[in-house]
Amino acid sequence: MRCRHCNKKLTLSLVDLGTAPPSNAYLTEDRLDHPELWFPLRVLVCDRCWLVQTEDFARADELFDADYAYFSGFSSSWLVHSERYVDAMVERFELGEDNHVVEIAANDGYLLQYVKERGIPCTGVEPTASTAAAARKKGISVVEDFFGVELANRMKSEGLSADLMAANNVLAHVPDINDFVAGFTKLLKPEGVATFEFPHLLKMIEQSQFDTIYHEHFSYLSLTAVQCIFEANGLTVFDVEELPTHGGSLRVFAQSSDHGSHILKSSVVTILDMEAAAGLTRFEGYVGFQERADRIKDELLEFLIKTKREGKRVAAYGAAAKGNTLMNYAGIGPDLIEFVVDRNPAKAGKYMPGSRLPIVGEERIRETKPDYVLVLPWNLCEELTKQMHYISDWGGVLVVAVPNLKFVNEKDTRS
Repeated sequence: MRCRHCNKKLTLSLVDLGTAPPSNAYLTEDRLDHPELWFPLRVLVCDRCWLVQTEDFARADELFDADYAYFSGFSSSWLVHSERYVDAMVERFELGEDNHVVEIAANDGYLLQYVKERGIPCTGVEPTASTAAAARKKGISVVEDFFGVELANRMKSEGLSADLMAANNVLAHVPDINDFVAGFTKLLKPEGVATFEFPHLLKMIEQSQFDTIYHEHFSYLSLTAVQCIFEANGLTVFDVEELPTHGGSLRVFAQSSDHGSHILKSSVVTILDMEAAAGLTRFEGYVGFQERADRIKDELLEFLIKTKREGKRVAAYGAAAKGNTLMNYAGIGPDLIEFVVDRNPAKAGKYMPGSRLPIVGEERIRETKPDYVLVLPWNLCEELTKQMHYISDWGGVLVVAVPNLKFVNEKDTRS
């Protein structure tokens, strides 16, 4: 395989997680007696531009279909984050009713609803029918298509050029990253700004967050790689912020290389230096990740098997992609975890891909009173600890597996 950005042949492996179905390919009950499509899940590193990327097996249209079930609006903490983003961008770039905001991967309108509330014209781009329909119900105009140069040119011809373009947690999801980034150069107004948020590769490696790897994430991004990709496609990075979201993310600010007038901030050099110091521009920075992923898997399996032998019950919370990667890499099924709870009604009554764990409402936890609840989206652990405080009424314990097996609301019970 060759690098998706610079076309160099890839030989350096970060991790091999075996095979798995697409992480958002949830099963309905009538599909349980049918086979699932599994793809190899291996991540490679380009030693020229340092883009970390999955091996090519699955196409985007096999991963993001009309039944795609990830709705951003079901996380209260993410809604708070999104509203704060809108407030900050409106103030910093003095946006008003004469401006136009475009969000790429607008999902269910979780972010643009706050732009609309402030009377600022906005348009969402969202390729999946289910989430696009949810955004339209909020009164948001949505272009239902994959974004790239072709769509950018079409939108520009329709008068939809942007003063601000937002791309939160989508840059990693695009297979043709050059075409995607070049589309921003086309659609931005000359003085326009684009912001990109994505999980920071540095944090993923430092904290062994291997469960953030799944087929829908084609790329795992450092500022080093992003700056290289942007410069090759007509954008210049002028600022970057570190964020706590998704276990540690970056918010990158970019402008047209030809027309932008924003001054380079020292934050850009700071993050680049931090990445270099951590070894992300050297082969050595990527060694050992496989072993750490295996240790996490083994620790979780040992805990679940021990718990089963003791006659205790385990449920899980969060039928999200992270959980699917972890469950399938560890080979966990209904024999070790009874069910998975999720608040998203689009997932209710379905089954996790691969593991085939049933997805149910939160009331099931109150009814069955499991001894342990494994929190799969560990990045939302603080939010979920407050939400499920009631499990302590019967001695229930919250557990997270990444980066280490941890008992959240009780001291370590393994002794």
